[in-house]
Order: sequence, then C-alpha cells, then structure tokens
Amino acid sequence: MICASAPGRAGIIGNPTDGYGGTLISCAIDRRATVTLSEAEKTVIENEGLQCALHIPDDYRNRGDVFDIAKSVLRFFNLYDRKLHITIATDIPKQAGLAGSTAVLSALLRAVMAYLNIEINNYMFAEINRSVELNHMKMQCGYQDAYMTTFGGLNYLDFRGKEHYREWDEEDYGTVEPLGERVGRLPFVIAHTGVSHVSGDVHRPLRERWMEGDLAVMSAYNRITAIAREGKKALLEENWEHLAELMKENHELQDRLSPSGPEVSRLISAAMSAGAPAAKLAGAGGGGTVIALTFDADKTVAAMTQAGAAEFVKLAPLAEGATLAGKDVDCSIFSASG
Repeated sequence: MICASAPGRAGIIGNPTDGYGGTLISCAIDRRATVTLSEAEKTVIENEGLQCALHIPDDYRNRGDVFDIAKSVLRFFNLYDRKLHITIATDIPKQAGLAGSTAVLSALLRAVMAYLNIEINNYMFAEINRSVELNHMKMQCGYQDAYMTTFGGLNYLDFRGKEHYREWDEEDYGTVEPLGERVGRLPFVIAHTGVSHVSGDVHRPLRERWMEGDLAVMSAYNRITAIAREGKKALLEENWEHLAELMKENHELQDRLSPSGPEVSRLISAAMSAGAPAAKLAGAGGGGTVIALTFDADKTVAAMTQAGAAEFVKLAPLAEGATLAGKDVDCSIFSASG
C-alpha cells in the first residue's frame, strides 16, 4: 500500500494574480488530503463514503462527481490496464477556496508516481498538477494551488512570464521563496463562510476579460501584483499597519472586478468591527474563505462566528507539501489532518 498527503492553503496577499503572471504570498493550512493506493482485483475509487468501479475506458470519463479527480489522473498516466484501489480522505473544507481539490490531486499524483517509480522535481510536479486540473478536470485555475499543495509551507510565489498557459513540459517554472522560517509570527484568523463554490466559476469570466485586454482587469492585477511584493517586505518586517492597508486594497480591487458575495462581506465587516486591522478574501469568491489580520484572535473568532462563520482553520507555515509515506507502510500514521 502507498499513502500520500498534501495540505490546503490560504492566500494572504496577491490573489488571484497567479493566473496572470502575478505574485502572491500564500501559506499552507493545518488541514490535509490523504490518498491510499494499492493493487486490487479491479479498479475502485472511494471518496466521501461512495465507491466507483471502473471496468471499461468509458468509465474513466469525468461525470461531474467526486471521482473525477482520480479518473483524470488515471487518464493522464494511461492506467486503463492497471487494477488499483484508491481511497481519498480530506478534512479541508470542500469548495472553500482553500485548494481542497488540488490537495487531493497532489496527494494522488504523489501516490501514483510512487507506484510507477517516477521521480521528478517539485516544480515539474506542480506543473503536472496544474495541467491535469486545467486540461483533464476542465477547471479554470492559476498556479498558486498547484505550487502550494506541492511545496507546502509559507511562500512568496512569483509567476511572471506565466500569463499564458502552455503544455506542462513547455512551462517555465515559477519562483518559490520559502518564508516560514523567516517570519516570527502570523497574526491571522482564517474563517470559512460555509458557502461552497467552485473557484473556476469565478475565475473563468475574469480570465476571459483579461484575455480580451480589459483594461480594468489588467490594471487591477498589475497593482495587486505590486501589492504582494510590498506585502513581502511588510510581513518580514512585521509592519502590520502597512500590511493591513495592502490587504484592504487587494480585496477592494478584486471585489470591484468580481463581488465576493454577502457572506464574505459580512465576515470581513465583523472582523474589522471587532478591531481587526484588515480582512480579505483568502480564496474562491461568492462564498469561500476570509483571512483577517488580528491581534486579538479570540475576539475576532467570536465576532466572525456570530456573523455566520462555519469553520476556522489555522495557518501551518512549516507544513510539508505533497508527501509520500512510503510503500507497504501502516498508513494509519496518516490522518486527514496530517
């Protein structure tokens, strides 16, 4: 048996410019997706308490359900003739803008590559992840989720030159600068609105506008990219006042292009009314997750809970990325929470 896991992530600043040659600061969270893989008499996928058996090539087509990620990976590697039992588990809030589906994809890719004895560097791994999600799962996506679930930790990410998608083996690699051991503290609270939303549904129309040369989108994303670069300095110097101003500007620019929804706005207002210097969308939109900069976490959590927050997660700046437990090991050492 092979077991692998990968973390979710929360965007601190710079999102969503990762699909537009931009720059971000993002951090892994304390929630993980876990995949186990073993040889079997027939190919079966287990996910969310459901099972799906695959017998003929047509069974491997995506059908808009919880088995599409595994089917996409099996198609990518052309594994129609292998008999595998794949089990997926996760405690990352579903469709919350925390890279939950990408974490499952990263864990599964790590397990399948181990099964096939494929060894590649993390940059190539992240590019394959992004390619499978875009081309096989048909999800509009940038590079942040693929890179963060691969590398883990707290990172400054630079995707300049990656404004236009190419085949994974033709892509230039993004820049990943680990910050986890350089940052003294991360005074943030991350709250999920409880509203599930497919991130691609939000990104697709914006991507189309950007491709058409919409000046409003291009100007906003150029500025958000600059904001993230300023944010790196503010974070490392613990200049929270400046970081707060940058976070608010980041959110306002994105919210003007694509409103984040009433649930997000309500949580942001609650956090700031309770004294948080800033709060912004951490991922998704039309629901999703809010990250608040705060020096009184208990007060912020209480206010956001009263405003309807469904769940809270924590940042994990030293968390491992997509990680393999090994072959023929007791996978009980892995829990969904990592």
